[in-house]
Order: sequence, then C-alpha cells, then structure tokens
Amino acid sequence: MNDDLKDWMQIGFERLIARLDRIERHLEKMAIKEKLLEGERLLDNQDVCQMLNVSKRTLQRYRSSSELPYQMLYHKTFYKESDVEAFIKANFQKGEKPDDNTPEEDTGNDPENIDDC
Repeated sequence: MNDDLKDWMQIGFERLIARLDRIERHLEKMAIKEKLLEGERLLDNQDVCQMLNVSKRTLQRYRSSSELPYQMLYHKTFYKESDVEAFIKANFQKGEKPDDNTPEEDTGNDPENIDDC
C-alpha cells in the first residue's frame, strides 16, 4: 500500500509540473505578443479611452489638435504609455475633465467659507 501511495503521489506531482510548464510557456508567449515600441508599452484606442474615460471622438480630437501624440502602425493607432501618462498629468485635475473650463458652482458647502458662529 505504501508503494501505491508513493506511485500515486509521484504521478500527481509529474502532472502538476507538466501543467505548470504549459502555463509558463503560455505566459511567455503572451509577453512576447505585448505591443512594444522602442521598449515602451503601446496602448490602443480602447485602452486610452478607458484610461481617460472619454469617447473615441474625444480621443480623435486630442489627436487632431496634437494634444496627444500617437503612432500609426499597420493602419492602427497606438499611443506610448508615457505619452498618455504625461497627457493625464498635464490635462486632468482631480474631478475635472480637460474640456471643462467652466468654474465650479459655489454651493456654499465649502468648509473654508463657513463663518464661525
């Protein structure tokens, strides 16, 4: 019985190792497929729209006005991750969209404006 258990465990470990090896090879293939340009990660339109929480049309406006640099590869638009991060830092303030140039409405609820009674 002890030999049977030992054999069963050996077979189980070998199957586990084989499965882990397959997962590792799959992950390596996925890493190779990641889009890189000059060693930097590239983002597509969908990625950037989600990051900025904007529509495709708004993203097109940013490209057209040269606010957001982009690369065309095989008729597809890509953005360098560092360019998108720089755009976010330059244009997005906390809770404000880049197109929103209107001043915030004063609700009178600002703690700094409350008079001590």
